[in-house]
Amino acid sequence: MASSYGTDADKSSLRSNYLEVRKNIPVRTRVESDSSIQSALWAFPLFADAPLVLSYVSLSAEVGTRAVIERVLAEGRRVGVPRIDVAARTMTFHEIASLDELVPGTKGILEPTDDAPALTEPAQLVGSVCLVPGLVFDGAGHRVGYGGGYYDRFLAFYPGDKIGLARTGMISSNPLPVERGDVPVDFIATEFGVWSCRGR
Repeated sequence: MASSYGTDADKSSLRSNYLEVRKNIPVRTRVESDSSIQSALWAFPLFADAPLVLSYVSLSAEVGTRAVIERVLAEGRRVGVPRIDVAARTMTFHEIASLDELVPGTKGILEPTDDAPALTEPAQLVGSVCLVPGLVFDGAGHRVGYGGGYYDRFLAFYPGDKIGLARTGMISSNPLPVERGDVPVDFIATEFGVWSCRGR
């Protein structure tokens, strides 16, 4: 069921609420939902044909991406995953050939090593898609994440298509609070398919 949290809830409250909701989703339900989301991605030509996929590396109860990364690599396509520089408050994507190349980084999230090839030039990213995490999304593609702002700062200059990954319970039926600098996704992939947020 879609959320009814509205614009009267600030981001901090929304973040706390959705973290709690996500934590309580049974593992079996998460696995089934994530499998359906992955099927929706491969049925979406923009994703299925992208030569380069930028993807977060899922942690804990996030919508799973590890199987997605492995399949994209097995298909001979390229994958970039993020590396966080806390001091500089920046996030850069680096190309990997295997999940085995990743090491624990910020908050225990697996990251590429500092010598992994960086994808920092816009020309390198043209034609790519970026899978974007979030705790909740609305129909216009706005999202509430974890509060660091790393994705918004990266996406502000990203030339490719942005796809949010969301289980049904992560979709708000009301508009989410939007702050200056927030960057909406172009599409949202759920268990029931991928829909466009453009023009909403």
